[in-house]
Amino acid sequence: MSGRGCREDKTRPLIRLGILGSHLSALSSMASEKEAALAAVPSDSPTIFDKIINKEIPSTVVYEDDKVLAFRDISPQAPTHILIIPKVKDGLTGLSTAEERHCEILGKLLYAAKLVAKQEGLEDGFRVVINDGPKGCQSVYHLHIHLIGGRQMNWPPG
Repeated sequence: MSGRGCREDKTRPLIRLGILGSHLSALSSMASEKEAALAAVPSDSPTIFDKIINKEIPSTVVYEDDKVLAFRDISPQAPTHILIIPKVKDGLTGLSTAEERHCEILGKLLYAAKLVAKQEGLEDGFRVVINDGPKGCQSVYHLHIHLIGGRQMNWPPG
């Protein structure tokens, strides 16, 4: 038979294996993030983000002003995955440690997320995530916002 629907497609198993592999890789990444979060110790000690702010560790900076730094995540969970952090931690290890004195920087972080989303061409939508504490899968105790986009997000997030 010569119809398109009747011909056996020998590439289908390979495509399915590729899709399965990408799903397993994503699950493995999620498991390692969970493990890292459960192993992390909440503290006000310097973090990897402090080293990035001080240019001791390289990063791909996409936005910077006097208060905020935004850079590409080294383990992206979407085509666009950017971390947005305050340059001065000031006890803000997570959202749950926020005090009234942090209102200005919290607003600046969200506004920076909006600016970066526009800069990255995410006009059709994006997600902003703040992980807090071990059960929130926070692995770095320096408040940070994940700006994620470039693909269709799902709900509930997990």
